[in-house]
Amino acid sequence: MTFALVPADKPTFTESTMMPTLPQRSIGRRGLVAIVTAGVAVGSLTVVIAGERRAAAPKFSGDSFRGTFFQSADEAIRGQRPSLGQSIEPAPRAVAAAAKPAATGGTGGDVDSVFTSLISPASLEDEIKRVRLMFDAAVTTPGAFKSGEFQKARLHLTTLASLFAVVVEHQGEVRWKKDAAAARDLFARSAANCKSGSPQVYNETKLRKADLEDIISGGGLSSRQAEAENDWSMIADRVPLMIYAESLLEGPLKSGTRNEEAVKSEGDAVRRSAELMAVVGHILRTEGMVDADDDDYKTLCAEFVEASRSVSLALDQGDAAAVGRAVGAISQSCAKCHESYR
Repeated sequence: MTFALVPADKPTFTESTMMPTLPQRSIGRRGLVAIVTAGVAVGSLTVVIAGERRAAAPKFSGDSFRGTFFQSADEAIRGQRPSLGQSIEPAPRAVAAAAKPAATGGTGGDVDSVFTSLISPASLEDEIKRVRLMFDAAVTTPGAFKSGEFQKARLHLTTLASLFAVVVEHQGEVRWKKDAAAARDLFARSAANCKSGSPQVYNETKLRKADLEDIISGGGLSSRQAEAENDWSMIADRVPLMIYAESLLEGPLKSGTRNEEAVKSEGDAVRRSAELMAVVGHILRTEGMVDADDDDYKTLCAEFVEASRSVSLALDQGDAAAVGRAVGAISQSCAKCHESYR
């Protein structure tokens, strides 16, 4: 293709190519300056790109990832490696801490092992979540709180303080253990203050509601400063704990054992409630609690704990009738205790 610069304003065509030729124009001084400037800019950009400095590729030694990744597949396999045509013996299962025999009688001894043998981590976690819902329902508006909901809030605060105290001493892997001691102290103090429906008490209880939400959601408490050991005289009160135990007896335990079908369908709730009853029975006889130094009282508490544990044993055996009898024994134990102690 050829072009010719001619003065004409209209394009012309050559006979050989029949292609248009560009109009002849004078570039002029400004055009030349523009062309030279553009050339310099392109050249400068090329130099910049060519001279761009890049980070050197990372280098790793042979031990850089030791402890992070397995060095070979052999390290990732535990136990006997599978082989065609050869059966594999199952690995021995760890004996759960709940299988340990519970301490009976009075206080003293290894308190940690007692709570660990009385209740499972799952039951503790589920009950804290359940009580949280009831506690939230009791702290809604200042008017409702003042009208009587503060009494329910006090019951739930005492229950939560006791449950978190059990978490502190439990040897199993229970959630929220890092916050348990601080939560125990916060809820116990608010329970002691929750004797009226005043605006001050309501505002304090709302703070505990927010704290509990932070704990269960995984955010945790902003401060975890607390005493390492439980002082049950400052944590629990017998009257609220007895009311709590009665709610378990009249609720999940009796409704879940009304017939064999109920035992099968509601067995988990029955087991959890029985474990919690055993925990309450042990707390009531712990040093620092009212009448904990009374031998007759300690004997009644021991009977209460053993009757509660019998429910779980009967559930393990799949004996619905035995489960019902064990719940009946709990009810009788409560009645005997109430005859002399309130």
